Amino acid sequence: MTEELESRPDENTSEEFKISKNKIKRGLYFIAGTICLILGIIGIAIPIFPTTPFLLLAAASYFRSSEKAYNWLLRNKVFGNLIKNYREGKGLPIKVRVITIALLWITIVISIIVMQIILVQILLLVIAILVSIHVALIRPKKECKVEININDSQ
Repeated sequence: MTEELESRPDENTSEEFKISKNKIKRGLYFIAGTICLILGIIGIAIPIFPTTPFLLLAAASYFRSSEKAYNWLLRNKVFGNLIKNYREGKGLPIKVRVITIALLWITIVISIIVMQIILVQILLLVIAILVSIHVALIRPKKECKVEININDSQ
């Protein structure tokens, strides 16, 4: 069973939107996108919870349901660059990686101190190590230098 999609060119990019023609499917995609967006936001606050995969799923869901929601997500100050950098293969800036790993370990150490169950403490430690390795191995984004020439012509 294949889904019928309506193709519309995006005026801001070279992409074509693949909006579902079925209103029910569009609604379900929109709900799924919103749930993924909320989970991505939670991932910002909780270091062991993934952010980028949920934001990518939200973008894909909005791409099939709502041109307006998709464009809002990509233009968002907080989420837009994360999604664009991932799609373009730019990775994370070093500063973001350092902050992410530091917040992860602060959260994990506090959790280990609070939790008195040894198995949970070991599990948290293993998760922290694996997530740290993953974040450290993400290719850093190369900073671009931009020159601006301003000519005063009156």
